[in-house]
Amino acid sequence: MDLRLIFLGPPGVGKGTQAKRLAADKGIPHISTGDILRTEVEAHSELGNRAKQYMDDGKLVPDDLVVDMVAKRLVQPDCNRGYLLDGFPRNTAQAAALEGKLAQSANQTDKVLYFSAPDEILIKRLSGRRVCPACGANYHLETMPPKTPGVCDKCGTELIQRPDDSPQTIKNRLEVYKAQTHQLTQQYASAELLVNVDSTGTVDEIADAVARCLEL
Repeated sequence: MDLRLIFLGPPGVGKGTQAKRLAADKGIPHISTGDILRTEVEAHSELGNRAKQYMDDGKLVPDDLVVDMVAKRLVQPDCNRGYLLDGFPRNTAQAAALEGKLAQSANQTDKVLYFSAPDEILIKRLSGRRVCPACGANYHLETMPPKTPGVCDKCGTELIQRPDDSPQTIKNRLEVYKAQTHQLTQQYASAELLVNVDSTGTVDEIADAVARCLEL
């Protein structure tokens, strides 16, 4: 069974974990724009060199350039049996451009899974993250706590909370994400491609929900 999928969802919803898990299970590439950008830049390709100019200036890579990179990736031989595109597109303009690029190929999207959970759950998940400023080790107060509260297991340094993981910052990020993707999800729903996935459970429970959505 070929699977050409897009996974969407706000920060903290767990779509990345599910994307990696399903892609590995089905033997299809798990593709993110971050991975594509790094690959193209490291390869010094034409697209990569153009993207690097924006990145070096601290600017966002333009939509048309990102879409060109994604479209190029999705027609590679390892995508012939499917792919899992993680977190892209992020708006209707990107979606339209991508579908236009893929219109002449057999790689058009089969389904779009939108992972959702109440804001209070997402805020709790994200605000519980802690990091070691010395060695970079990551922890979570509930799901992966350090052996000694507030102290890194590896080097003994006091753990910190990143500014991006404060509850108010997370709330703002969630609001921005909803505003950016509302029209996009409506568009996919109108095209009968969108499937909603309840992401309030455990990793295994969410994986079971994904399997049911895809009739696996």
